[in-house]
Amino acid sequence: MKSIHRTTLFSIIGLSIIFMEACTGIKDSSTTGPTRFEDAPQWSKEVVWYQIFPERFRNGDQSNDPTPEDIIGGYPGFVPEGWTITPWTHDWYKPDPWFSEVIGRTDMAGNRVEHFFMASRLRRYGGDLQGVIDKIDYLDSLGVTAVYFNPLNDAPSEHKFDASSWRHIDRNLGPTPREDVEIMASEVPDDASTWKMTGADKMFVDLVSKLHDRGIRVIMDYSWNHTGPEFWAWEDVIQNQEKSAYADWYWIISFDDPETPENELDYPGWFGVKDLVQIKETEWTSHMAHSFAWEGNLASEAVKKHIFNVTRKWLDPDGDGDPADGIDGFRLDVCAELPLGFWREWRRVVREINPDAYLVGEIWFEKWPDSMLDPEPFLRGDVFDAVMNYRWYKAAREFFVGSSKAISPSALVDSLDRISGNLRKQNNYAMMNMASSHDSPRLSTSLFNK
Repeated sequence: MKSIHRTTLFSIIGLSIIFMEACTGIKDSSTTGPTRFEDAPQWSKEVVWYQIFPERFRNGDQSNDPTPEDIIGGYPGFVPEGWTITPWTHDWYKPDPWFSEVIGRTDMAGNRVEHFFMASRLRRYGGDLQGVIDKIDYLDSLGVTAVYFNPLNDAPSEHKFDASSWRHIDRNLGPTPREDVEIMASEVPDDASTWKMTGADKMFVDLVSKLHDRGIRVIMDYSWNHTGPEFWAWEDVIQNQEKSAYADWYWIISFDDPETPENELDYPGWFGVKDLVQIKETEWTSHMAHSFAWEGNLASEAVKKHIFNVTRKWLDPDGDGDPADGIDGFRLDVCAELPLGFWREWRRVVREINPDAYLVGEIWFEKWPDSMLDPEPFLRGDVFDAVMNYRWYKAAREFFVGSSKAISPSALVDSLDRISGNLRKQNNYAMMNMASSHDSPRLSTSLFNK
């Protein structure tokens, strides 16, 4: 039975790719020499992607598992006294013993923690870089030729989109978490000349080298749209309020008045989520009702400089001008919520370091859950090379899964023609076509739990 399921799975993926090529008329546009600025790198048109959510992939080193100290600042804003790592084989639906200390309390946004999903966000399984290194043979055996890592930056959450530092790999993903904390504390965060390589940083660079040796490319996931409440610049804002050198990095509604007992500091967390503090753009643009491409830039030149320095660190870790030791590109989270002017500027920085770097944006819903955003404004050669192709995912899933929303073959063809018709062929060919992701049901769930 398992072999039948596996055959079915690869048949579905293969048929999906055939449909995509047949319906768009895409042809291989191989080029020689360095990739032109406006082109997608050739390698991105041929890869087999594998996504790794690092905290949940594999616990290869139990000595670096998160402690209560490491998850301070993550949701729900407190750590229960009895909190411990969740055993790797723990039944997902069975509450951890410390759940009883969480349910009924108030989270950082003032909401009551009422149900399993909210409490489960405190779970940590201890996945780390050693776990990925241990499974490189497995990845290679699958035919994987590119790995997309969900955020690796230092952060207190399991998802790590709430960065406490963009410039370092998470302390608990590497071999020396306590030493890494000391190294980070010795640096001047906004002065790249003071930055050092932590144990986790060095292990990640070594992991990239090992994957490259197998012909496997690597991209990292970043969200320049927001940081976490433990991010060093936001901590300075909390301490110094409007006098902080980083006050213009963030959208702030009101600062705290020291003359009153209340804390009046207020800010618009991403989609109202207070543990995701939004970076400030040149103008306020809400995407709560619907998402769209828009002009503008980041408000602070200093925050852009910091982002560019972090970008350089991972594209060319040893800074010798040869990007061979660095990553091969980036996946950009909630990228429609940052202005096109910033993305154009950032692309120039990326491509100056590595002309063959691949940039893929998370362009998803225009209006949840009814319509998806047309990515064309992002795919003209000056912003991204591709997007996470959720429009393709939706059409393919509706056709192959055969749920109550099943579509006919002609409807599938029409959908694929429509979503690719206004895009450049080279961008269509470089798309990240997914069977599932961290934001969607797993493929097996889609197939067997219709």
